[in-house]
Amino acid sequence: MADNNINANNTAGAIKALSEMIKSDDPETQRAGKRQLWQMVRHTGRPGNVEQQQAMVDALLGLLGPDESVAVKREAVWAVSELGDDTCIEPVAALLADQELREDACRVLERLPGQKSLDTLQAALLSVPEEFKLSVAQALRARGVTVEGLPCRKLEPSRATQVKPVNRA
Repeated sequence: MADNNINANNTAGAIKALSEMIKSDDPETQRAGKRQLWQMVRHTGRPGNVEQQQAMVDALLGLLGPDESVAVKREAVWAVSELGDDTCIEPVAALLADQELREDACRVLERLPGQKSLDTLQAALLSVPEEFKLSVAQALRARGVTVEGLPCRKLEPSRATQVKPVNRA
C-alpha cells in the first residue's frame, strides 16, 4: 500500500535527506544514511517497478554534481550501478575526470549493461591519464574485450615472493 504513495518528488527528497546524513561528521549517522540508501535502492530495484526506478535514478544522478561531497557521490554512483541504464552513462563517465572517483566510475561503467557503456570505456581508454589506463583496460577485459598493449594487472605480482614454481624446469 505504501508503494502507491511513492513518487519522484518524495524519492528525491528522501535521497537528498540521506545524502545529508552521509555527509555528517558522526560515523554512525553516516552509516545509517548509507544503509538506508541501499535499502531504498534494493527495494526500488525489484522487477516491475520501472516508474520508481527511474525516479530513484534521477535522484541519484542529481547527487553527482560538483556541489556534493566525495562520499555522497561515491555512494550515489555505486547505487546507480544497481538501477542504471544508458541514460546514466554520461554522468558516470564525467566522473572519470575526478581523480578521487574515477576508479568507482570505471567499475560502475563496467557494470552498466549495454553497448553505450562499453563504447564509453573504449573511448576512455584513449583519453584517460596513463596511470589509469590499466584500470580501464581491466574493465574492458571484464566485459570481454581484448585489450592489446596493456598488461593485465591480474598477471602481475603485487609483491615480491620467494615461492618457486613446483615441478617446472
